[in-house]
Amino acid sequence: MAVPGAAALPLLLLLSGAAAGCGVPGVSGRPGVSGCPVPGRPGLTAPVPAVRNREQHAGVQYILDSVVAQLAAEPSRRFVYAEVAFLARWWRQQGPATRRLLRELVQQGRLELVGGGWCMNDEAAAHYGGALQQLALGRRFLRRLFGGCGAPRVAWQIDPFGHARELAATFAQVTALSPGILPNVYDPPAGLCWDQLCTDPPVVDGDGPERNVDAVVTSFLQAAATQARHYRTNHILMTMGSDFHYENANLWFKNLDKLIAHTNARQANGSRVHALYSTPSCYLWELHRANLTWPLKTDDFFPYSDGPHQFWTGYFSSRPAFKGYERLSSGFLQICSQLEALAGPSARDGPYGPGDSSVLREAVAVAQHHDAVAGTERQHVADDYARQLAKGWDSCQVLVANALSLLGGTKDPLVFCNALNISVCPLSETTPHFTVILYNPLAWGVTWPVRLPVGATSYSVTDPQGQPVASQVIPVSGVTRRLRGGAGRAPWELLFQAWAPPLGFSTFEVKQLSPGTLWDTSRWPSGTPWDPPRWPSGDPEPQIENEHLRVRFDPVTGHLLEIQNLAKGISLPVFQSFYWYNASAGDGLSPQASGAYIFRPNASAPIPVAKRAATHLLKTALVQEVQQNFSAWCSQVLRLRPGQPYLELEWTVGPIPVADGLGKEVISRFETPLRTAGRFFTDSNGRQVLERRRDYRPTWNLSQSEPVAGNYYPVNTRIFIKDEKLQLTVLTDRSQGGSSLLDGSLELMVHRRLLNDDNRGLREPLDEPGADGRGLVVRGRHLVLLDTAAAAAEQHRPRAQETVTPPALVLAPGTGPHLRQVSGLRRALPPNVHLLTLEPRGAGAVLLRLEHLFQVGESHNGSRAASVDLTTLFSAFTITSVQEMALGGDIPLHSVSRLLWNTPTGTPKARPVARLDPRRVRLEPMEIRTFLASVRYRGPGGS
Repeated sequence: MAVPGAAALPLLLLLSGAAAGCGVPGVSGRPGVSGCPVPGRPGLTAPVPAVRNREQHAGVQYILDSVVAQLAAEPSRRFVYAEVAFLARWWRQQGPATRRLLRELVQQGRLELVGGGWCMNDEAAAHYGGALQQLALGRRFLRRLFGGCGAPRVAWQIDPFGHARELAATFAQVTALSPGILPNVYDPPAGLCWDQLCTDPPVVDGDGPERNVDAVVTSFLQAAATQARHYRTNHILMTMGSDFHYENANLWFKNLDKLIAHTNARQANGSRVHALYSTPSCYLWELHRANLTWPLKTDDFFPYSDGPHQFWTGYFSSRPAFKGYERLSSGFLQICSQLEALAGPSARDGPYGPGDSSVLREAVAVAQHHDAVAGTERQHVADDYARQLAKGWDSCQVLVANALSLLGGTKDPLVFCNALNISVCPLSETTPHFTVILYNPLAWGVTWPVRLPVGATSYSVTDPQGQPVASQVIPVSGVTRRLRGGAGRAPWELLFQAWAPPLGFSTFEVKQLSPGTLWDTSRWPSGTPWDPPRWPSGDPEPQIENEHLRVRFDPVTGHLLEIQNLAKGISLPVFQSFYWYNASAGDGLSPQASGAYIFRPNASAPIPVAKRAATHLLKTALVQEVQQNFSAWCSQVLRLRPGQPYLELEWTVGPIPVADGLGKEVISRFETPLRTAGRFFTDSNGRQVLERRRDYRPTWNLSQSEPVAGNYYPVNTRIFIKDEKLQLTVLTDRSQGGSSLLDGSLELMVHRRLLNDDNRGLREPLDEPGADGRGLVVRGRHLVLLDTAAAAAEQHRPRAQETVTPPALVLAPGTGPHLRQVSGLRRALPPNVHLLTLEPRGAGAVLLRLEHLFQVGESHNGSRAASVDLTTLFSAFTITSVQEMALGGDIPLHSVSRLLWNTPTGTPKARPVARLDPRRVRLEPMEIRTFLASVRYRGPGGS
């Protein structure tokens, strides 16, 4: 568990109203300084929460047991609690009396629930879709338990390592945003820690020789005076607790009771400090009452550092395999939820057994934690996060199979191939006749490349109408064969282009035409799997192209040389290769080492993995690709297919060698002649795009002390550079760190293997062993788009969504479903509108979220407002009534009230909620609207 650094910067925006009858957040006004001790802090949402274990002393169930008893003993006491995953597990173990007591404490405001998320999500590596899902899951649970009083009034993001603009916007629509940067990290002032994990002496207020209360109060008043210098009002916030505190809450509360009483007693002698138990909502309320004008911050809090050589930018890329698995799991959860909603309740108990989306939903929610997707957990914890996700996949795959069976009319077996990234699928490898089902979770039609391992050399493929589809068999690459080891032995891959309608599936029947020799290794197409690929002779200037792009390569070095956009008549020299930064182990400037949290190279110039790449060129009617081998542990395939307006780069990195004693941080760097003037652009949690400037911060003067790490930013889905005419965009399939350290260049960190801990709480190096214990191998994709600067967003916006929620392949032996093509929509949504959420909400109800994909002004067509008719949108069911909800989906939009804050541009006026017309749902740029709809199913699935 890591802790953010020290600063004093309270920044408050909005506040959601609470239900009538809940505890009032305000405090009585008093002159002078009002110190608000805020007891409590959630523990880490680990895979096995609320229990002790041999790795770490952490017992959240005991914290709740103890705190609830202490709150009940004294009405003035308060406690702040976050991370609903813990509370949900604890709640299930409690009897009726304890549950009644907890409800009473929540209703009276003595136990304040903050944030409301299933966890306290990370802000850099979490995609906005996953962050919103976990927030909605937790808030729905609280609403179910506590009614209106369970809706948190404030967010409480005090532990993530920086703050994102997109997530600030999300919290602003759901709760208020609380101060996340506090004077003592989130710990109490020095000398005032009274947990069993602390060593400070207790408060003694008797007349004996051990009396220390006067000195303790004086120390407290001095801390309050020091802290007050950084605050604009006479209300200051002091956190009283830390990681895993309050297992014996009596220690804290007994000493705090004394501290508060003796502090306030000094008012009789002229003290201007009044102390009381408080909560974040109390503090926010008092700030609002002060009626001051507050500054607006429009960028974000990245990159974060707690010292001149301690930039927390390593975790943007730590544990790349888990980051990729989390992103895949979030996408598959969308598919699972959609099909459950489209097929109806019968999907949960169909021909393939009981299916359940909640297992994956909770696992994906926990994976958003700031020590999960961030990659800052210990290895055994990361393994367990992955195990939870795999368990969720199993349960969701049953549900998906049931839904496809109901929608497609089949009870034949359905098979999921989870290792297609290394060309392993037992059904396609051994079966001469099978069907491929392609499900598309997007609200527009997609064309998608299918690549399946097979044992023969010739197949026929037919589409849903029985028409032939062009297909081809090519050799499995040597890198892939080496990577998969003994998991699969198919020598060939079958390629064809499939397509699927909006929110629906298409089926493609595959039949073997030639018998082949399935496992005769003498038939490996290019000799042994370790043979280095080469350019074919007689190709002096190798290139690949389709109708959209031409990509040229250097015939000597094998590197990417140029990208041409044939449709736009533009070209750009682009050099791309892999490098590694030598991870610092500490030096004369600072003992700080590079680790899971911290990125600190020991030099600004990275080291090339290789100056040349061994290459192999493959050109067929269905794919053209260049295979590059930079070393035994670093390779890449650059690929074009017909109809594809982007260049695909499939990279494979690892195991990173460390026998030389050097930790390595591997990047993919692109270099161009674009004149970028130090500017580049990254997304905020996959949604808004922010301009970055090298060695610059928008709201304060930067003295750069780490020229590489200090310019790294989180990249969730895209990074781009541009000049007045051209834009080069790179889309990612997982969260990574990225930057532009030289004009015209951009880079993304794809893998890290380190030999030192960075002393931020992990207590072990980031040295992932991989499946065989020799080091982790990671495979991923970058999509490169070259376009005019004016039109680039029209490509990268929808492509990024396809990367986040890609179609899913399901296989069936034989002919598969009777219905060959099904769409859950009557028509596609407008091209600038995305169906963010479709999930069941009890019998006969679904939750819908529609979002506008574009920002204001970034596209002539895409940035226009859009309109959707909900009443005739879906084909699987009819919407009978609809209610607009707040973004979290837990309360009606009309019941939300917010505090309005004075800013330099004025005080915003409350926006009245317009009467909803479900036939004309209007979406402005970047707007998300949420609806709870009652539905009536048309077919037997929903009966």
